[in-house]
Amino acid sequence: MAERDWALVGAPNARDLGGLPTSDGRRVRRGRLIRTAALGRLADEDLPVLGRLAPACVVDLRHVSEQEVAPPDRLAGGPRVVHLPVYDAAHPVFTYVSAVLLGHDLSAYEELAREGVPAAMAAIYRWFVTGESARAGFGAAVRLAADGANLPLLFHCSAGKDRTGWLSVVLLTALGVDEAAIRADYLRHNELTESLREVLLVAMTRGRPDLDAASARPLLEVRPEYLDAAYDEVRRVHGSFGAYLRDGLGVTDETVAALRAHLLE
Repeated sequence: MAERDWALVGAPNARDLGGLPTSDGRRVRRGRLIRTAALGRLADEDLPVLGRLAPACVVDLRHVSEQEVAPPDRLAGGPRVVHLPVYDAAHPVFTYVSAVLLGHDLSAYEELAREGVPAAMAAIYRWFVTGESARAGFGAAVRLAADGANLPLLFHCSAGKDRTGWLSVVLLTALGVDEAAIRADYLRHNELTESLREVLLVAMTRGRPDLDAASARPLLEVRPEYLDAAYDEVRRVHGSFGAYLRDGLGVTDETVAALRAHLLE
């Protein structure tokens, strides 16, 4: 199934990572790696599409606290579902972002609110590189993708943009995809969710004098500076992406070789 042959009404940013070029002239196989938002809001007409995509494994990057307040994922077929929570409930930036999203009182986050949502998002992306559950979750997801029994593999978080976005970066970099192509895919979220984003902004800011659209918008977008924050942290801590894969995520050369054998054409 070619990338443009399908779309999910209830997850408008869903897409196949297939077709992206590698630096050695190969391409990612189509229909093998699928990134989405959480599947609980899929429409009835989405289910046959998901059935044709036929994921063998679904990786859910959400914490249990996120799962409990969201509709259960609507699945087609009988995929293996693996929960790999990438979240730190004690991290002040995570609790601040959750408070913004859930409409809670922001008075306890005066310093973070003063720095702004973009700074909070950059801090989260740096944590993706160094946080304990982030390293465990992303590393485990790469190892799942390297096992042909788990393909096609579908992975998601809540909005399908940040944790899902960074896992896409990790997988595509391990596959040797050109950084420009990785960035372009990452930023596609904004184009694919433009209409939904405006609806969410109205809902989030209604009746909230402490939050306006300009302040909330960075939470619903992906931005180059968020991705840059993670890349910078990789270089600061590990020196190179290869060292991050090996030492940060525990991804061996054998795993990378298996990943490329199964996912490149």
